[in-house]
Amino acid sequence: MAITPDTLDKLAQTDTPTICNVIELFGVRPRHTGYMDARIRANFPEMPPMVGFACTAVFRSAAPPPGGDVYDSIDRQLDLFGELPGPAVVVFQDLDDPPVGATFGEVMCSMYRAFGSTGLISSGAGRDLEQVREIGYPVFTGSTVCSHAWCHLLHVGLPVRVGGLMVNQGDLLHGDANGVTDIPLGIAAEVADAAGEFIAAEKIILDYVQGPGEKTRQGLAAAHKECQAMVDELRKRIQR
Repeated sequence: MAITPDTLDKLAQTDTPTICNVIELFGVRPRHTGYMDARIRANFPEMPPMVGFACTAVFRSAAPPPGGDVYDSIDRQLDLFGELPGPAVVVFQDLDDPPVGATFGEVMCSMYRAFGSTGLISSGAGRDLEQVREIGYPVFTGSTVCSHAWCHLLHVGLPVRVGGLMVNQGDLLHGDANGVTDIPLGIAAEVADAAGEFIAAEKIILDYVQGPGEKTRQGLAAAHKECQAMVDELRKRIQR
């Protein structure tokens, strides 16, 4: 199913935990799957949600490449950007454990951004973080290293495992200060449309507990019941 720019815009206006909550309503995967674990963190949690299609690569820097330019696969990466149905999210699996050199820095992020990428995720390390923040490019990593060592790409466009999640070329990813999730392509448009209703349902409870006046267990129970009824109705509609 084609993902329209309108769908991407709606997803970009919604936080990642809400996206995860709405995906659960479809019953398409177990609740403990489909998202990256705590090893992958937003380097710039103040930035808005990142949405885009995975452009995958495998990286290492602990030893020199067997000849040639360490950046010789970046041209192929950029070619793959053009084959995606929308903006690219660059996803690196670093084979060095622990990371030896930085997967990315200011130059790489500036280049990716110039070619339409909306963000980068790496199981390895990053550097030049202040400069990357300055250009407004979201990155998600688990560590920071000051040198790039012998950085080189082993392959691009093949499946990778990052933060415990298998990521395939073209997967739809959503990330913010809370982490990164995959959005199944077949339900992406419905997830985008349903997110507002889910937020409205939760707001019933939030308005009660955050609003003025004395709080009672009975009042909270009533707010929770109203919220749950809205969520149940939403679940029924999307599972028809």
